[in-house]
Amino acid sequence: MSLQKKLSAMKKGFEAQAPKEAVEIIHRATHDLEKSGILDSTVKVGDEAPDFALQNADGQEFRLKELLAQGPVVLNFYRGKW
Repeated sequence: MSLQKKLSAMKKGFEAQAPKEAVEIIHRATHDLEKSGILDSTVKVGDEAPDFALQNADGQEFRLKELLAQGPVVLNFYRGKW
């Protein structure tokens, strides 16, 4: 099963179980975000990522530009705090 199909199934399952008011709030917020134009300023497939710096768990800083000079980079995004 593709990721899109899995996400669609999860969405249907959530909407079937969640309170109607919660589902309406989520739909309204999603619609408002889409109308806001926020997607126009996001990085798209094939775009060059802007340079940035992040710290690892030991506090050592890494810059994307420096890592790219060494070879390909894989970015992995996690939601939440560590």
